[in-house]
Amino acid sequence: MKNGMIHVYTGNGKGKTTAAFGVVLRSILSNKEVFVAQFVKNRDSSELSISNYFDNIDIVQYGEGFFIRRSPETKDINAAKKALADVKEKIISQKYDLIVMDEINIAIKFNLLTAEEVLDAINSNGKTEIILTGRWADEKIIERADLVTEMKEIKHYYSKGVLSRKGIDK
Repeated sequence: MKNGMIHVYTGNGKGKTTAAFGVVLRSILSNKEVFVAQFVKNRDSSELSISNYFDNIDIVQYGEGFFIRRSPETKDINAAKKALADVKEKIISQKYDLIVMDEINIAIKFNLLTAEEVLDAINSNGKTEIILTGRWADEKIIERADLVTEMKEIKHYYSKGVLSRKGIDK
């Protein structure tokens, strides 16, 4: 069997996690097993309820709070390392057909993890399709990927004061 591909969805535009969940939906509707690790998120979001409807998806949020406007703390680093260890274990197990590492690029950018640690995890891959999301994808991650899509913001309603809306943005 062909090895799973590595996808990267990055850039400053909206839609990275949304694109990943499009693939998630396709996968679960094709009876594939899916694992989603959300590396820096720990808030309620509509996608979390997908496991209420499908048995073939597991979603775990590992984030310890929104640190982008503060310096990451030890708890943030420990949470990211736990998430990566869990993901690596799941990759090696080959139980899952698709693994999403949501906001992993943010975790690298803010030094919770190194690109080398992430590459070590994804290079342990066999048949699993892996998606890495988040702004600021590291060049080493981009080089390793089979597919890279950059979301470019042209215009966003947030700049007009419209906050995240349930079912659309969260």
